[in-house]
Amino acid sequence: MEQLERKTFWNHKTNSSIRIMNQIIHPDFKLSGKSFTYIELLAEALYLKENGQLFEKAIGNFLLDWLNNESFIMVQTSGSTGIPKQIVLQKSAMIASAKATGLYFNLQPKNTALLCLSANYIAGKMMLVRAITLGLHLDTIDPTNAPLSTKKYNFIAMVPMQVQKSLSKLHLVDNVLIGGTKVSYSLSESILKTNCNAFESYGMTETISHIAIKKIGELAFTVLPNVSISVDERSCLVIEALELSLEKITTNDIVEILNATQFILKGRIDNVINSGGIKIFPEEIEEILAKNISVPFFIASKPNEILGEKVILVLEATPFAIDNSVFSELSKYQIPKEILFLKSFVRTETQKINRKKSLEKIV
Repeated sequence: MEQLERKTFWNHKTNSSIRIMNQIIHPDFKLSGKSFTYIELLAEALYLKENGQLFEKAIGNFLLDWLNNESFIMVQTSGSTGIPKQIVLQKSAMIASAKATGLYFNLQPKNTALLCLSANYIAGKMMLVRAITLGLHLDTIDPTNAPLSTKKYNFIAMVPMQVQKSLSKLHLVDNVLIGGTKVSYSLSESILKTNCNAFESYGMTETISHIAIKKIGELAFTVLPNVSISVDERSCLVIEALELSLEKITTNDIVEILNATQFILKGRIDNVINSGGIKIFPEEIEEILAKNISVPFFIASKPNEILGEKVILVLEATPFAIDNSVFSELSKYQIPKEILFLKSFVRTETQKINRKKSLEKIV
């Protein structure tokens, strides 16, 4: 009798969990053309984990985490500004983030989307969450530099390198969300020529993907609904979004706040150069130089006995002559005092340039 009661209890608990998860999975959601109940999606996740290609295994692993009974998932940061680490994200916060993105882009059930980013990281995970939550029809492919073919999509998230390789096909996508790293001046100019509805995102793993967006060609980021911004004593951005985090998120990004919903990103405080008592933002210099330098590069510094730090320009190329006219728009403090060349930069798995490790290669 006791065993029967225990079995009945657990059957009831399991059935209740399935009903709850079925409610979380939007009835219009499709993955690679197929609809799923909770049990069916769980089976698909197990199949992908065991039998899928490498990118599909990542999708399967995330779906198994998403469909379990825990209220949170563990996510790894990219490591572009420090050592990669595991952090806890609440599933309810990820759903709230998905809904905010859907509201911003007016995404509707049955809209088409493409996952061309690794599901090992937050950007790829959130494409799956958006699809499951909003009822999108999501296709998945192995992340490549040129993910677009001939199919039209309503929504896609890409990193700048993918956008660069897809310029001739951006007209196939209604809304392109670009993240992972800053969109360069030259890429912005190229995107504007395509008349594509493209946006640059601001966010990090801790903020569950993006919390602010700006249209390509615009200067200021606009925060998503239910996000408040301020700055700390360092002039670094502080984010308050109760649906995403119970605590304020303090960043290392120096910003200029224009109003309650808009800010201009100046650069990371980690990268700020103090040269002769003058604070110099590498990102500002990079924005100017990008108009005239076609190879990957970044601005950094080296110790200097007189200035404290001197500005240097590091290019991913074999040595070549650079005309002084390239620096004509820079102030005397911003002009690089030394130019270094490196055959290949060190990059993270998400293709962000790791400045510190790249410099270490030169040393």
